[in-house]
Amino acid sequence: MTTIKEIRELLATVKDLDNPLFLELEKDSRTGVQKEISKRRKSIQAELDEDLRLESMLSYEKELYEQGSTLIAGVDEVGRGPLAGPVVAAAVILPKNCKIKGLNDSKKIPKKKHAEIFQAVQDQALSIGIGIMDNQVIDQVNIYEATKLAMKEAISQLSPQPEHLLIDAMQLDLPISQTAIIKGDANSLSIAAASIVAKVTRDNLMKDYDKQYPGYDFATNAGYGTAKHLEGLDKLGVTPIHRTSFEPIKSLVSANKES
Repeated sequence: MTTIKEIRELLATVKDLDNPLFLELEKDSRTGVQKEISKRRKSIQAELDEDLRLESMLSYEKELYEQGSTLIAGVDEVGRGPLAGPVVAAAVILPKNCKIKGLNDSKKIPKKKHAEIFQAVQDQALSIGIGIMDNQVIDQVNIYEATKLAMKEAISQLSPQPEHLLIDAMQLDLPISQTAIIKGDANSLSIAAASIVAKVTRDNLMKDYDKQYPGYDFATNAGYGTAKHLEGLDKLGVTPIHRTSFEPIKSLVSANKES
């Protein structure tokens, strides 16, 4: 009699739900066999659902493929809201019809999966560009303009240069055709790829800053105004990477000048 381990290995080769092997194995009354059948069916269904999700996230790209554009760059940023650190933008050109399992808006990807999906994007992308604007630039020109500068910097690094840009809710004054997409990182795979690259890049920068400026919990909060971060500000004061145009940093700096 075929062992359950052998049946599991056999089922692993099945890729569709209507495979006749399922009907054949259903005749086996062993509980372990029935569990393996159910498990494999669920796994195939999950793969089909994931493929459908990725397919729907390629709708903007597919429209552009039909118009003759294949070098499409997704552009996104991370770090507009934090009190410290830079704003980081990424631009990513994926191959035509590229689907990366698990790729989504970086906020929807479990933290433990970030590095793995970031690596998958790096492995499959035709080109990746990263733009970083530090807190001094943010304070000089404001966060909105600094975001645009970071995006332009990321796009300038792409080779080959893109034929079209898909940007998360932003329009850039560049001589490249572009589409601004609301919640783009959840609706376009190219933008989602840029989102995870920007997120992992910025998180790594903030981990380095955490070593340089301990006591603010930058490795965990990435510069956002959490209780531990605000506690650090209260005890240790403002660091050179804090954004002095953001509150409460602005008031702290002002109070220090007056005292």
